[in-house]
Amino acid sequence: MHEQLLLILGLLLIVMMLVMLAQRIKIAYPIFLVLAGLGISLIPGVPVLKLDPEIIFLIFLPPLLYDAAWYTSWNAFWKWKRTIGLMAFGLVFLTSIVVAFASQALMPGFTLAMGFLLGGIVSPPDAVAATTVLKGLKVPKRTITMLEGESLINDASSLIVFRFALAAVMTGVFSMQEAAGQFFLVAGMGIVVGIVGAHIFYLIHKFLPTTPAIDAALTVMTPYILFLVAEHFHFSGVMAVVSGGLFMSFRSHEIFKTGTTRVNMTGVWNTLIFVMNALVFVLIGLALPDIIDGLGETSLIDGIKYGLIISLIIILVRLLWIYPVAHIPRWLSKRIRQDPSPGWKNPLIIGWAGMRGVVSLATALSIPVMMNEESAFPHRNLIIFITFIVIFVTLVFQGLTLPLIIKLTKIGEIDNILPSHEQQAGIQIRLDNLAINRLNEKYTSDLQSNSLVENLKHSIENDIKLNKSHLSSLEMCSNRQDDLKEYHKIMLDIFAMQRKELFTMKREKHFSDDEIRKAESQLDLNELKITGNKYL
Repeated sequence: MHEQLLLILGLLLIVMMLVMLAQRIKIAYPIFLVLAGLGISLIPGVPVLKLDPEIIFLIFLPPLLYDAAWYTSWNAFWKWKRTIGLMAFGLVFLTSIVVAFASQALMPGFTLAMGFLLGGIVSPPDAVAATTVLKGLKVPKRTITMLEGESLINDASSLIVFRFALAAVMTGVFSMQEAAGQFFLVAGMGIVVGIVGAHIFYLIHKFLPTTPAIDAALTVMTPYILFLVAEHFHFSGVMAVVSGGLFMSFRSHEIFKTGTTRVNMTGVWNTLIFVMNALVFVLIGLALPDIIDGLGETSLIDGIKYGLIISLIIILVRLLWIYPVAHIPRWLSKRIRQDPSPGWKNPLIIGWAGMRGVVSLATALSIPVMMNEESAFPHRNLIIFITFIVIFVTLVFQGLTLPLIIKLTKIGEIDNILPSHEQQAGIQIRLDNLAINRLNEKYTSDLQSNSLVENLKHSIENDIKLNKSHLSSLEMCSNRQDDLKEYHKIMLDIFAMQRKELFTMKREKHFSDDEIRKAESQLDLNELKITGNKYL
């Protein structure tokens, strides 16, 4: 027990060091962690790590999906639902079909049912990899929304394809009509479970006397309970978590009313998701020796060849699918043409961002070892190895070249979206005007008799003037990006000096540590307005 705990802690420490190194050399940490895990696994004497698919599905998948759903804009998701649906469902099904027929023709003894099994495994891109690679790069908001929206539900569609293909291999019987009906039942009932479960947790948060710590703990429990309940009834746990996460995020302002609760929850979830993301990518690399040992009668060269061909197929299918999806509906609908055209650059970036990840590997590993008591599952080890090659090629090759493509295409914002600073100033002006109206309507007598309330009104009025002046300045330098960058640089430098001053105050002991921490938290929030970082 002590040795296992030491191994886990050692792995966590290594992962943290690798992430810091990835930041230093400016490589997206999912790519670097896979390469580092692969390198570590080749060192003689390193324990061989076996990935348990149950751990991936039960421990990692629910919170990762829930976090993605929580930070997804429902309005943006709904606006681009057509494209997201065609990618998350249509592209998954098309990829599965093409991979099924290609693998049947390519690999000796590979049946069509096994091909669909492989297609269901390698069809869903990984959201974390794409968004992490794109972080800090200038890409349109529409691109991020579509990639995040696709990733929310493509795991569900691919896992359902995998489930039916696995049943077909095991039983030798497959009915397209029955499979289509079961698909809608499994996905639809998963959504129902998610919405019902989210309503229950909504009532708990809103009407029971919870504390910030209890609220944070309940939010961690929510995705696991939704996932397990749905899977218990053989419905889609992925759809349950996603639908529940979207509902809870949309109603979060009603149930998490204090700043303490929200800040506490953010800290808990940022740490949890970062650690999980980092671990799953290094585990992919560490799993290679065990995967190679299981190849058996298939040669390593043949396995690599098959993996590279399947990788090329899924990359081409995605690129060929995304352009018709982006443009054909515009030709058919005048309403859709009202939105700015995505051109050729945006579909290219979305198409090239189809990197596969840990869900594909965990799905492959979940294939049973035995068909029955007498015969082994055919080509199981080859399917797992091909999945690893696909993950490696798409994650490393596409991940490393994606920033270069973005730089070469010089893509700009597609939709008419106000810059972040203008939106923040506009929001604050509306909130301040609301506060002034509230004071004038409800607290007229206090304004006359209470100097603190009167000072509050003057402070808010000054804030309105400052924000209006700030907006005017932004309009004047909207075409002078250097001015804005210099302004951000100055603000960050001031924040750094203020932090040092707070440390000096702490040593002088003139102010309490609690008040200094509050001031430091406000500085952090002000800095986030500029940097915009949610977590690594």
